[in-house]
Amino acid sequence: MAVYTKVSAEEIDVFLTRFDVGTLVSAKGIAEGVENSNYLVETTRDRFILTLYEKRVDPDDLPFFIAMLDHLAAKGCSVPPMIADRTGAKIQQLCGRSACLIKFLPGISVTMPTPNQAKATGQALGQMHDALQDFPGERRNSMNHDTWRSLALDCGRDGLDAIAAGLYEQVEAELDHLDAHWPDGLSKSVIHADLFPDNVLMLDDHVTGLIDFYFSCTDIRAYDVAITHAAWCFSEDGLAFDSDTSTALMEGYEKAFHLTPDERTALPLLARGAALRFLLTRAYDWINTPADALVTRKDPTAFLNRLKYYQANPDLFNA
Repeated sequence: MAVYTKVSAEEIDVFLTRFDVGTLVSAKGIAEGVENSNYLVETTRDRFILTLYEKRVDPDDLPFFIAMLDHLAAKGCSVPPMIADRTGAKIQQLCGRSACLIKFLPGISVTMPTPNQAKATGQALGQMHDALQDFPGERRNSMNHDTWRSLALDCGRDGLDAIAAGLYEQVEAELDHLDAHWPDGLSKSVIHADLFPDNVLMLDDHVTGLIDFYFSCTDIRAYDVAITHAAWCFSEDGLAFDSDTSTALMEGYEKAFHLTPDERTALPLLARGAALRFLLTRAYDWINTPADALVTRKDPTAFLNRLKYYQANPDLFNA
């Protein structure tokens, strides 16, 4: 979450008259993340998230996200649905952007997950995958394996090497390896594709919400497990791996949804792909984020460190 588009309290107050949600009490921009502009809005009745969709979210994809969240909510998953206005519409326009008013869910995002919290998250991810088995919607992964080489070229040799000496050559070598070994034939479904700790709301050791589904897409289901593993099982800088958290995450997932033998065999390679994907997107944002944006850039080397760990530990998921 972030703020790229400035919206005044007066504009939000007028916007809220489209809905039956009470009147504005307060509105505050949310600085975390890099994708959309977000405001925490409190009214006389409840709290909401107001999201204005920026360049990485195609407005044509919003019906897919809305249908997916409605499907998950109907299956009992803790997700935040979009709020319909008085005419039944959920997609709005505000300050020249597509916008949605979203239900606020209680809970906090943890910064140093415990094994119990990782286990609960793994189980929630498995429950989400189970619920999505009969979801008919599809969406291409705009950040899939086939796009990573182009993204590296967009970052450029100079840009990557300015982040870490020799990074461009390291990325090229990993791209060659993944191109040669990326798995075919694994089950695909709609996945979250971005289930970092800041996209999971918790109270104590219980998951109260999975949020920020704007990278959700159709891709290899086990790749979603690999992304979540890379996000949850390391220190923030990627230098320390937590084996207890890793074990707990995988146990939680297996409690709700089983990996096939082929999926488990592919996990080390999928985890390398997940680490490279976030290394590259963080690098691109590091190089291109506007200096005046109210947003915290994320260090790409944290995922370079994860990538190196996965490269050095190919038997990690067999332990």
